[in-house]
Amino acid sequence: MPFKSRVESDKLKILSYLNTRIELPENDKLHYLSLKKGFEGEVMFDLLTEKLQSDCLILNDLLLKVNNTTFQIDTLIIEETLHVFEVKNYKGDYYYESGNFYSKSVIEILNPMDQLKRCDSLLRQLLQKNGFNFPTEARVVFINPEFTLYQAPKNKPIIYPTQLNSFMKNFDSTPSKLTSRHRKLAELLVSLHLTKSSFTQVPTYDYDLLKKGITCPACHSFSVSVEARNCICLDCGHEELVESAVLRSVEELKVLFPGMKITTNVVFEWCKLIESKTKISRILKKHFKVRGYGQWSYYE
Repeated sequence: MPFKSRVESDKLKILSYLNTRIELPENDKLHYLSLKKGFEGEVMFDLLTEKLQSDCLILNDLLLKVNNTTFQIDTLIIEETLHVFEVKNYKGDYYYESGNFYSKSVIEILNPMDQLKRCDSLLRQLLQKNGFNFPTEARVVFINPEFTLYQAPKNKPIIYPTQLNSFMKNFDSTPSKLTSRHRKLAELLVSLHLTKSSFTQVPTYDYDLLKKGITCPACHSFSVSVEARNCICLDCGHEELVESAVLRSVEELKVLFPGMKITTNVVFEWCKLIESKTKISRILKKHFKVRGYGQWSYYE
């Protein structure tokens, strides 16, 4: 189990919810798909690191700040050496030329090596500032099996898809013994992790313009039918307890409208499918604390 787990960012959650309930502008749609693809690639790498048996601490998705500069680490594995991984979920054909990366359509993309170098440098500054002096190694991981890099540079800290399995085996077999100092560092980094990014910019949206209704958690369809205690998707057949669907809807409201008070009426309108306000009220009372009285009551 990782010392720090990976969760979707608020920005990705918001864009995901909006993508289901409104027609996103093209630029925002592309940005959402890029974030989603990146997150999926990081989760793929997590599945590999979770199998490690060596003495190590795994910290996923760290957002840190040093000297007024914010930086993100996709995966940090603490052994006797600190291993920094920049995970890229690029798919298709790319090529490397004169120190730059290009897509097949000859469009220059952000150089992962530059991102890695910046991240590693800022991490070392943060370590030094807090009195730690561990060596670091930084690598770019191309996780997607359908990625190809032509004119690939030699002697660069890059792990290609075909190298992943052997790399992880070698990594796991390298002797390592952690000390209390390593754990103190892990605890410090988790305490310094920024839960809110200053770059969380999303398109403006309005409650009244968002499509209401319970969506399927599997295929995101609105074609959901309520039958007794279950919500059933008419498109993919996924079944979910009504209680679970209502709680998902409340979480959606909290993320999209953090200042909104969660009331029975609000959840009733948002879910749309649940015919009984009494049922919604019963679910909310079971999982949240009631604040206020009568028509002014809400849930926290």
